Amino acid sequence: MSINLASLSPQQAIFLFVAGVLGGALNAVAGGGSFVAFPALLLVGVPPIPANATNALALWTGVTASGGAYRNRLDVPRRVLMPLLVTSLVGGIVGAFLLLKTPAHTFMRVLPWLMLGATLLFVFGKRLAGGRASSVGHNASAAAIVGASISELVVAVYGGYFGGGVGIVNLAMLAAVGMTDIHAMNALKSILGMAINGIAVLVFIARGAIYWPQGIVMIMGALVGGYFGAHYAQKLPQAWVRNFVILVGAGMTAYFFWKAYL
Repeated sequence: MSINLASLSPQQAIFLFVAGVLGGALNAVAGGGSFVAFPALLLVGVPPIPANATNALALWTGVTASGGAYRNRLDVPRRVLMPLLVTSLVGGIVGAFLLLKTPAHTFMRVLPWLMLGATLLFVFGKRLAGGRASSVGHNASAAAIVGASISELVVAVYGGYFGGGVGIVNLAMLAAVGMTDIHAMNALKSILGMAINGIAVLVFIARGAIYWPQGIVMIMGALVGGYFGAHYAQKLPQAWVRNFVILVGAGMTAYFFWKAYL
């Protein structure tokens, strides 16, 4: 796909830039940036599979920017972080190839149920953890690390395949394994999201699935939204951010049910 920004009208470029800003900011705070960016690409005429791939590229840059803003919040020991990163990379590759090999409409009917489960898991994750120590903390046992890594592998396959709401799913998984600090969770979510989307994007680029003119414009917006969204989110009370995550998750669940079944 050639890079020719002149192929976009000024209205389309502005629309995609704003969608990138909103998507990048939403991913930085709660996840779910694809809820904005993916439909925006469809509306300017990008087919579904390339739209998904282009969306992954654009929002990966936003996640990277937000990861920089959250860098002081990351407090995960190397012996926990490395297995999570490895499973994120493996799952991202598997998911990306699944996207390119299987029809997306089948997954779209399963997606709302996954989103419902992820939102409920985030809401009740602390209760499910039962007050036990975090599985990704400094005192995490080997068994706890293995369990968290397997969970992250499942999240990464989902993220590489579709990516919509993967931030919500990752936050839900982290809540379920005992993390409670929403800003620390967002920091780790950003690092894992960089791995998941980054490896998937390499697959999409290699297979020629990216629409570059639309992608470049959205990248510029996602960089702005990702960094400033993460920067200002850290100034908010944790309860506000958690409630916003729940609101986004509920909204995305309702939207995908409507798209799949109505």
